[in-house]
Amino acid sequence: MAIRVLLGFSIPEEELGHLFEVYQQFVDNVFSLPVDLPFSGYRRGIQARQILQKGLEKAIREKLQCTQGKDYSDALDILIESSKEHGKEMTMQELKDGTLELIFAAYATTASASTSLIMQLLKHPAVLEKLREELRTQGILHSGGCPCEGTLRLDTLSGLRYLDCVIKEVMRLFTPISGGYRTVLQTFELDGFQIPKGWSVMYSIRDTHDTAPVFKDVNVFDPDRFSQARSEDKDGRFHYLPFGGGVRTCLGKHLAKLFLKVLAVELASTSRFELATRTFPRITLVPVLHPVDGLSVKFFGLDSNQNKILPETEAMLSATV
Repeated sequence: MAIRVLLGFSIPEEELGHLFEVYQQFVDNVFSLPVDLPFSGYRRGIQARQILQKGLEKAIREKLQCTQGKDYSDALDILIESSKEHGKEMTMQELKDGTLELIFAAYATTASASTSLIMQLLKHPAVLEKLREELRTQGILHSGGCPCEGTLRLDTLSGLRYLDCVIKEVMRLFTPISGGYRTVLQTFELDGFQIPKGWSVMYSIRDTHDTAPVFKDVNVFDPDRFSQARSEDKDGRFHYLPFGGGVRTCLGKHLAKLFLKVLAVELASTSRFELATRTFPRITLVPVLHPVDGLSVKFFGLDSNQNKILPETEAMLSATV
């Protein structure tokens, strides 16, 4: 999605798969100690970045040469046009750096939130069932179980209040990134400490969510806290900020929420799924929140009666003799 929709690149599937493997190596070593020795994480990260930028340069040049048949502007188009409007055309190096940053922002964070969403639906079957009930009420899911054709529209998704609460609660408890950086525009005082103009400061999203007085039982996964009846986030502007805040709030937040909602609807309406390991994996927070060894899940398609469609080998194993 990041490569093809957000950036408008047409990269063959095989080449895209290779770039993804290199990208994973880049992400795994983003926060390595800056020790440039053979086989160090820092050296592997630098090498991965060089390979990525070579592939991205090829894709950018092809994109700039082929503008026929497009009826919309993607994020890279807007970035290029914006620089031209301000009288400064971006260099190829700036385009590569900006592209890599957009991929990281679009992919890593959304993948993290998607994994957290699946994990919480696995841990809280009552939430999943309540979500299915809302889909039935809104005509997205038949009472028999199969999804209705042509019902998943933007306005339909906007009307799914409980789904919105589920996504908000996932983003409250499992924000993909820990915080953000800002530059102090004028000297100010905070809790008796003076913060000088020009300093760089970091705000913590996770600590904010954990300590915000508006949230009750902060460690409990409770989507109903965002319901109209409770609206725990209604008081104050900066108690809930999974996408940051102020003029530099995340540009892709609406796209990310849309992606998560579509994923949740697909999971709830077209499949049954279960954890493929005995226990849930340990979570790490760097570079984004994610399971240390991934989240292993078994997915089963459903027939028209909402029964699992078992793979042939599994059906044989579970057959009554």
